[in-house]
Amino acid sequence: MQQPENPYASTSVRYYAVGLLTVVYTFNFIDRQLLAILQESIKADLALMDWQLGLLTGFAFAIFYVTAGIPIARWADNSNRRNIVALAVGIWSFMTAISGLVQNYIQLLLARIGVGVGEAGGSPPAHSMISDIFPPEKRASALAFYSMGVNFGIMFGFLAGGWLNEVFNWRVAFFVVGVPGIVVALIVRYTLREPLRGLSENREVTEESKVPFSGVLQLLWSRLSFRHMAFGAALNAFAGYSTSNWTASFMIRSHDMTTGELGTWLAGIMGLGGAIGVYFGGLIAEKLALRDRRWYMWLPTITGIICVPFMIAVYLADSAYLALTLSIIPGILFNVYLGNTLAMTHGLVGLRMRALASAILFFILNIIGLGIGPWLTGYLSDVLSPTFGNESLRMAMLYLLPAAMTWSVVHLFLAARHLEKDLDRAPA
Repeated sequence: MQQPENPYASTSVRYYAVGLLTVVYTFNFIDRQLLAILQESIKADLALMDWQLGLLTGFAFAIFYVTAGIPIARWADNSNRRNIVALAVGIWSFMTAISGLVQNYIQLLLARIGVGVGEAGGSPPAHSMISDIFPPEKRASALAFYSMGVNFGIMFGFLAGGWLNEVFNWRVAFFVVGVPGIVVALIVRYTLREPLRGLSENREVTEESKVPFSGVLQLLWSRLSFRHMAFGAALNAFAGYSTSNWTASFMIRSHDMTTGELGTWLAGIMGLGGAIGVYFGGLIAEKLALRDRRWYMWLPTITGIICVPFMIAVYLADSAYLALTLSIIPGILFNVYLGNTLAMTHGLVGLRMRALASAILFFILNIIGLGIGPWLTGYLSDVLSPTFGNESLRMAMLYLLPAAMTWSVVHLFLAARHLEKDLDRAPA
């Protein structure tokens, strides 16, 4: 039987693919993060409460994002992943653009739900493609490179949103950020090629290798390393998403900063700093794992421990610039877990399970991290408002976020204890 041609035999083609998919993920998070820097203006314009803002950036978005993600991932495991990614980025970009036209909270809520459904088709197919383009020993750094899209998106979302809001208004910001994503969708569709499943590992994919959703879920849940990885990632995301969604409001309320200056600071701290952390987190873990694969979990355990005292100090600082300076260390280290967790999740499953495995991981991560995190922070801020007034958001973040990161560290450490054994039991 003739060996099929590998469309990614060239190094330059491989890196073009992962680079373009990273651009897609960047737009994913620009569209998602934009609301965080704009929400104080939206709150004033539409007369909203903090719990409503938390619902917009958290649970209302997350529940549709993760629910749609499961069937889309099943589709991606059995169909053309490139086309799914192109369709997804087109949908979420369109829904972002029309967010600037809304006239009330319900309309904005529906638009954000549309963004969530579109974004559900982005990451699981992209994760699966990258795992087929790069061999296992290069997979963590490739997925970490892709995951920098989170931080590039945060960077451009804060930067563009902050200045567009200050110079024009929040409605213009949504439109200007949404439209270019439609162009990116066309570039993906017509310049990216669908990789061959299993070729990077010299493994053949057959019809018999298709596994139903229940089989993938049962396999993952039977691995203690995955359980701890998933909950460790979810709690880390609880702290990370709550921080990225509420820090702008905290700095505006407690330190009277303007959106333009603040957006520039946060673009550097959470955007550029976070991109450095997530990429080098995967790269360093990959090097250390040559001696012991448990370093894939030990490294985010260590960086999580380092984050906690800095997080506490941020909310106790009296000066705006001291608080922002203290935010640099957590900003760099928050997402070290991401590339490593994705790579290890793919290492635990078979070839036709990877997109679905990503979707299951992201279901747990986003329900707890993106869904509950920002909403609970906003809700607690409203509860504490009679006692702390304008400082209620500061106190809500101080009470919740360092505790969530500490809990995350415990699960990541426990995941390392079971990782080697579970990787050795992965299906062929």
